[in-house]
This record gives sequence, structure tokens and C-alpha cells, in this order.
Amino acid sequence: MTSTDQAPTGAQALPSAVDLDATDPLGHFRELFLEPEGTDVVAYLDGNSLGRPLAATRQRLAEFINTEWGNRLIRSWDERWMDLPMTLGDRLGAAVLGAGAGQVIVADSTSVMLYKLLRAALAARPERNQIIIDRGNFPTDRFIVEGIAAERGATITWIDDASRGHISVADVAAALGPETAVVLLSHVEFRTGYMADAPAITAAVHDAGALMLWDLSHSAGSVPVALDAWGADLAVGCCYKYLNGGPGAPAFGYVRADLQNQIQQPIWGWMGADEPFAMNDAYAPATNVRRFITGTPSILAMQPLLHMLELIEQAGMDAIRAKSILLTERAVALADIHLSPLGVSLASPRDSSERGSHIMLDHPQFRDVTAALWERGVIPDFRPPSGLRVGLAPLSTSFAELDAGIQAIREALLELG
Repeated sequence: MTSTDQAPTGAQALPSAVDLDATDPLGHFRELFLEPEGTDVVAYLDGNSLGRPLAATRQRLAEFINTEWGNRLIRSWDERWMDLPMTLGDRLGAAVLGAGAGQVIVADSTSVMLYKLLRAALAARPERNQIIIDRGNFPTDRFIVEGIAAERGATITWIDDASRGHISVADVAAALGPETAVVLLSHVEFRTGYMADAPAITAAVHDAGALMLWDLSHSAGSVPVALDAWGADLAVGCCYKYLNGGPGAPAFGYVRADLQNQIQQPIWGWMGADEPFAMNDAYAPATNVRRFITGTPSILAMQPLLHMLELIEQAGMDAIRAKSILLTERAVALADIHLSPLGVSLASPRDSSERGSHIMLDHPQFRDVTAALWERGVIPDFRPPSGLRVGLAPLSTSFAELDAGIQAIREALLELG
């Protein structure tokens, strides 16, 4: 290192990344993720956008093609595939979502599943016409709300979280009213990583007579979720972030058991019918959670999730959360020491109980910094207008990798002046 690269005073007070990795009870899981020979990746800090593939996934896909698809052919629908969206949903519910059996389905994209459940929730409160969402939510969530409102003539009440970057119980309570049909919020905010108080918000929504729909895309697989204990009505989430299902992996949807026969999903299709292969003239929905499927689910795209759920079941969400906290606390400390003197500010909560498994840093040069880092094999991501997200996947991210990433950010800032 040059004299300008010397770590500022205070870095020595942190535990050694080498020691932390050596004593990490989840460290052995990193060996199960694919790292091709010759890779230029120095630090992968974007597992909150796209998780690394498991090495076993390559073999699993080959086995699937050779056996279930190539050998059993269409017979596999009767032997396994018809039930897979539900059996996989049950495993996901038990290991990750805190949901009892028969309430989680794996199918569709997050956008399609979000449309179906939000549209169904609005129709379930025909005497009400208001949807509540925050302006800082992920674009898909906002766009789908706007589309449904235009389609159904509903009104939208926007919660403005720009000043704090998070939504509180008080914010939601102030927006609720006798016209509220459904509230849609993200459990972990996609920019700042702020984690909402899901049980308290859900209770406030129920007190107002409305339904609560949670987007768990940045929660599932990184922080404990307890949908049943929260009393949640509905939830959606993607499977390609901390669940490592791969690009375009199918999403999941949760519908509380007692609601399944009370709400009607709006996109009727043959696979959600009570007897799909009867080819009936009229649509009659399945009597269980399968009614929320529409078309033929992507069985091939579900295969990577099977191995990842095995890892999560072995590790346990409590242990995964414990490492997530250690990683994000170290990321905050390193940013304070190495990056704050260069004008970088923390846009995420400092209290680990209030954040998920990523943090966001803010600096006016971070768009250019991110581009420079990618060329060097250090991969965070950029979120406008000036945020750099450091995503930390507990089962695949090492402490040394985190340290290397923060140091690379510092070096890039120094070079840009």
C-alpha cells in the first residue's frame, strides 16, 4: 500500500477477518458455492440481488434432464411435478417463512404473484377502495399498484418515507382509514435495508379492517420471517436473491389458510383448477393453495431451490441471522473507519435489529466508483441517485471478502479524487 492507502486509525480495533472466518460456524458452507477456476471476482457483494449458484446445482440440472425429463418424460407430471409447487412451498414455509403447511406456493414471477394477490385482496374488500403503499418501495410494487388502481378505479394513498428511509407503525396508522382495503409494504427496504416492524404494522392494519400484503424479496433467506406469528394475510417474494434460485427463478406466494377460500385470484388458468386434466368446460378453482397457480409452473427453474433449502435447513435461520448481523456490523464499522473520512455517509440503520443483510452507503461519486469496481472484480451494486449497496449473503460471503470490498471502495474513491 502507498502512504495514502494506509488504514485510518481505529481499524486495528476490529477483529481480524482471518480469525472471524476461521471460527465462523457457517464457514464451511462457502465451499458449496460455485467458484469457477480463473474467476476474476475478488469480492461479491451483490448477493442481495443475485445469489451465487451452488456447485450441486450444475449436477442437479443435468440429473433432472437425464432422468425426470429425459427418461420419465411426461410421466413425471403424475410422479412428482404436479405437487412440486406445493411441496417446495411447504419446505420454504417451514425453513424460511415461518409458515405452516399448505400456505405457500412456488410459481410465477414476483410481479405476477404480486398482481394476483394484491388484486385479490382489493376485491376481497368490495366496500373499500384504497390501497396504501410507500413511495420508496421497489418499482415493481409501485407500478403494479398503479396499474391495479387504474384497472379497478381504486385510490392510492402514498406514505412518504423520503426523510427517514423507512416506514414506521405511526406512518401506517396515519394513512389507514375506513376506505383502506389493502396495505403493501416491503419487510426489508430494497435501498437502505431498513427492516419494518412487521407484527406491529400487521396488527395496525387488521385493527383498521384491512388486509396486509408483505413483499419479502429482501428478507427471505437472510432474516427470520414469521408469517403465521405475525398474523400476515398475504406475502410474496423472489427466490433468486438469498435463496440462490438463479436468474428468473420462480417466486413464492403466501396465502393464510383461512383466506384461501375467501379470496379469488384474478388470473384463472388450467393449472389452478380443481381438476386440471379433466379439461372441464367451466373453471372451478382448486380447494387448496394450488388455486393461486395460473399456468404451467416452471419445474426446471425450481430445481436450484431444492439444494439451497437443504443448506438453509442445515444451517438454520437463527444462525444465518447471527452471521448476517456480524457481517453488516463489520461493514458499518469498516465504512466508518475507511470511507467516512472520504465523505461517505451511511444510509442504513445503525441498529442491527432494524436492518436486513445489506447496507447502503452514499457518496456523489458512487456511480463511477461502482463501474470501476466491477472492472476489478469487486461487485456491489448502485442505486440512484448516489447509493452503493453492500449485500452480504451469510452462507456465501466471507469476512475477508467484505474487508477486500470495502478497501477497494476506498481505493477507487481516492483515485477519483
